[in-house]
Amino acid sequence: MQARSIDNQGTYIARMAARTVLDELNVRRGTPSLVAPARATPRQSMALSDIDNQPVMWFYSTVIHLYRGDPSKGLIDPALAVRAALAEALVHYYPMAGRLREEAGRKLVVDCAGQGVMFVEADTDIAIDDLGDVRYPPFPRSEEFIYDDHVYKAPPPGVPLVLAAIINQPLLYVQVTRLKCGGFTVCHQSAHCISDAAGLAQFWKAVGELARGASAPSMPPVWTREIFNARQPPLPSFPHDEYREPTDVCDGDRIASTPQRDMARVQFSFGPGAIAALRSRAAPGAASASQFDLVAACVWRSRTAALGYASGDEVQLMMAVNARGRRMDVFGREIPAGYYGNAFAFTVARCAAGELCGRDLGYAVGLIRAAKARVTYEYMRSVADLMVLEGHPVIARKRTFGVSDLSHAGFDEAEFGWGKPVYSGVTTDAHRGATFFIRGKNEKGEGETFVGIYLPADCTGRYRKEVLALTTKLEPLMEKASSAPLAPRARY
Repeated sequence: MQARSIDNQGTYIARMAARTVLDELNVRRGTPSLVAPARATPRQSMALSDIDNQPVMWFYSTVIHLYRGDPSKGLIDPALAVRAALAEALVHYYPMAGRLREEAGRKLVVDCAGQGVMFVEADTDIAIDDLGDVRYPPFPRSEEFIYDDHVYKAPPPGVPLVLAAIINQPLLYVQVTRLKCGGFTVCHQSAHCISDAAGLAQFWKAVGELARGASAPSMPPVWTREIFNARQPPLPSFPHDEYREPTDVCDGDRIASTPQRDMARVQFSFGPGAIAALRSRAAPGAASASQFDLVAACVWRSRTAALGYASGDEVQLMMAVNARGRRMDVFGREIPAGYYGNAFAFTVARCAAGELCGRDLGYAVGLIRAAKARVTYEYMRSVADLMVLEGHPVIARKRTFGVSDLSHAGFDEAEFGWGKPVYSGVTTDAHRGATFFIRGKNEKGEGETFVGIYLPADCTGRYRKEVLALTTKLEPLMEKASSAPLAPRARY
């Protein structure tokens, strides 16, 4: 079976039915307050790593968890339960309760003094079923479930506006919203420079464990940010194309030049049949390729063809690759278990558009696997060196498609005593030039990978055609194009 368009008629009707209820959504927020660690914690300054301290990390990432009600919980208020557990978790993760400041050389440091995280509880008159199909993003009316009241101040001279947005601010904002059916949501925004997806999931798993009565997190948190600091002197040992724009960039990039009103969203799910079809098309070298490799190759190639780049135009796929589980040195040491800082690197597969679209799928898979294999501990240290040596360069964007696989982040391990979440993950899966891969299940209970992307509206038909051609064996689908607005830049 081919990749399945999520813009098909049945799903579209279901989501439209839910939308009529959600149009009247009214969320009543209480008074926000700071939640400090439940007990005294060390007062000290703790430096972020040079991997943490990249411009691409200077924002708040957003995750939402949705839970059904549980009659056995009686009158227990989920907002109070989460708040109490959060205070306990901050005893163990006390840097999360601190504030960022900038030192010389744009070095970010957390001042830990138990300042606390922002918390607000809220109520709404909708039930969980009114939200419709929530197996995959975008989460309906997510803006109502997010407490987004950051105080943005004009930055001092020489300080980027985006960096000023996280300096001396709470590092975590949390909103717990009670639904009329007894269910609830926990939505949080956290400073990405403190934790990556895996580290953030580890923190919220700990909050859940403490809410269920544990005396301490099952995984003790580890700071040790120095393992990803630049060497002295800094000496990058890789070219790092991920921070270099393609050499032939001109003003003809459709993604960059198309107005927001002319962009449209397209989403496909890749189930077992689609994965098998992609693997057969990428043979003979794809026997050990992962699902990510195959889906990323399909989406990158289809997107490139749809955008109509010239044959000689350089295009690149940028991937966020987790370094956890990879050897740090010849002695076989790995990143410590419990490390909750940013432990991933960007890496790119780069080639001419004509090569990507004109050769078989195995060519793209090979480029992707080679790019991922570059991410070693030595590569991470090289990125840290580059940050210091070149003054924190930004990642490439022109003719660059960014993908990040959140399939194994572990957000669904946040359990507060009401069972597994119905949905747990990002509020949106796609931005103008990047997307997240989301794992879920179809109506048959089979595992699927959901991938949504934004394209100029007149490119969506070609994109669908390319994806379906690569994932053969499916009857024509009844589709309806989606033209959802672009997500805010500072959320993921």
